[in-house]
Amino acid sequence: MRLYPLIRPLAFALDAERAHRLTIRALKLMPPHRPPDFPGSLKTVVAGIEFPTPVGLAAGFDKDAEVPEQMLTLGFGFVEVGTLTPKPQEGNPKPRLFRLRKDRAVINRMGFNNAGQPSAYSRLIQCTHMHGVIGVNVGANRDSTDRIADYVAGVKAMAPVARYLTINISSPNTPGLRQLQDEGALRALLSAVAEARPKKGPPVFLKVAPDLGEGEPDQIVRAALQHGIDAIMVANTTVARPLLRSKRRDEAGGLSGEPLKPLALKALREFRAASGGEMPLIGVGGIATADDAWERIRAGASLVQLYTAMVYDGPGIAARIARGLAHRLERSGFASIAEAVGTG
Repeated sequence: MRLYPLIRPLAFALDAERAHRLTIRALKLMPPHRPPDFPGSLKTVVAGIEFPTPVGLAAGFDKDAEVPEQMLTLGFGFVEVGTLTPKPQEGNPKPRLFRLRKDRAVINRMGFNNAGQPSAYSRLIQCTHMHGVIGVNVGANRDSTDRIADYVAGVKAMAPVARYLTINISSPNTPGLRQLQDEGALRALLSAVAEARPKKGPPVFLKVAPDLGEGEPDQIVRAALQHGIDAIMVANTTVARPLLRSKRRDEAGGLSGEPLKPLALKALREFRAASGGEMPLIGVGGIATADDAWERIRAGASLVQLYTAMVYDGPGIAARIARGLAHRLERSGFASIAEAVGTG
């Protein structure tokens, strides 16, 4: 991982999606080994799951569950695969993934491209889950006539191989998907998911967008609590365009990375206020340093996830952030991550 600064110029010379596929292929060749050892203070329990560190890999990197265990051995405390849909789909036309180097950002309009849930299931059932937590992010097919039925199918299909499931209704790249965040549609979806989830199955998380109107966090939290959702992930990519400097800044799609940070942090604080600490929150969006992760934890996140920062800083970023969090805990006098949550 120390070689990443030398490798990055070669990767950045390639189309972003091609570089991503080559990275996945290279990771498949990595021999299995134990993940790094981390201080016990970083262990935290959310929704009944013990996470070795609170620093996870967000969905989108390992869409088809090809290298989850390899990512765990690189220092991620948990890995989320997907988004996976019931049927395979190609996603949106290429090009659909763009680096914004001057902004340390990415715009994507991938469109839930994946080989389908059965294909991923066959790989996940072989994972040991010994060295970390593997979650599964599920979505609806673009051409589905009943998207709620797609989520129900995903919950039923992937529950046996997931430590947790994430209901992703926040991608901006499937037309109409974010309408499921509207109160009536959300209640219908969560009611159907609650009926479908196995009684002894994994916890279910909900992933929301940062682009919400006034009062929407309160509505979402109420619905999530009433229907037994175990945690809310705040937030997915944004369709907003803050001041950007890179050439591809006007591409359509969801923006992630450094420019998303203030918007995602604001959304997290709104969900913390709406939930009053009753609902565990997972902070996502623009996290690139231990300071960023620490800020989310003190703002109310029990866990954090990243992806775009890894594009710029390499896969060693997870271990660096985790060790940085351990130092901040020690300096602040907290014995655990749980003690620090919401103290900001």
